[in-house]
Amino acid sequence: MPVLRNWELIIDADQVLRGQGADPAAIRQRSPKLLDLAERAIEDGAPLLKPELLYRWLKVDHVIHERIKLEGGIELRSKLLTEHLAPASEVVVILCTIGPYLEDMISQVIKSDLVYALALDGLGSAGVEALANAACRQFELEAEEKHLEATIPLSPGMIDWSVEEGQPQIFDLLPAEEIGVQLTPSWVMIPRKSLSMVMGIGDQLTLSGTTCDYCSMRETCRYQDHYAPVVP
Repeated sequence: MPVLRNWELIIDADQVLRGQGADPAAIRQRSPKLLDLAERAIEDGAPLLKPELLYRWLKVDHVIHERIKLEGGIELRSKLLTEHLAPASEVVVILCTIGPYLEDMISQVIKSDLVYALALDGLGSAGVEALANAACRQFELEAEEKHLEATIPLSPGMIDWSVEEGQPQIFDLLPAEEIGVQLTPSWVMIPRKSLSMVMGIGDQLTLSGTTCDYCSMRETCRYQDHYAPVVP
């Protein structure tokens, strides 16, 4: 299956701070040292990001009883997916990661400098978000070239598609080992800075809402309007 590599991810200090769960505006006013650490994390850690993306296109056969039947007898199961992907003629299943090297660095740094390790972890979160955004934009452009539309990306862990239900479905469809990603018995992806998604493609889609509308953290997240800029 196709693997896309050599993505150029553009990440700034604000995105690193948001990746740590911090408010960049407040940090700039109250804790300039944390801003310095974020910038240092980018300088030291960005070369360790190895973004890779694995994907698979599948045609939709039909939808029945919260199950999307795909070509070859494959199916995806969840209320969330059927609500959004029922009108789609195709789906694209996506797995992306920034690789293990930044995590290796964090495991060493955390022994002597916890605060800096958190900044590096924020870089990792920002990096995989940037990669996911770039991937979605690429598939949106591919759909546009065919005069089709793309749905918002849907990931395991969203409302009505639990991690324990969704992750095995995606990993059954993709040879995740090709990009070095594994799924643990507790449904955690390794490397941790990895994301799995499904998008629908078709000509009669209802394009409404955002991914944040279906996130289990939508009531408490302060950063729903922020997305990392990318150059695919």
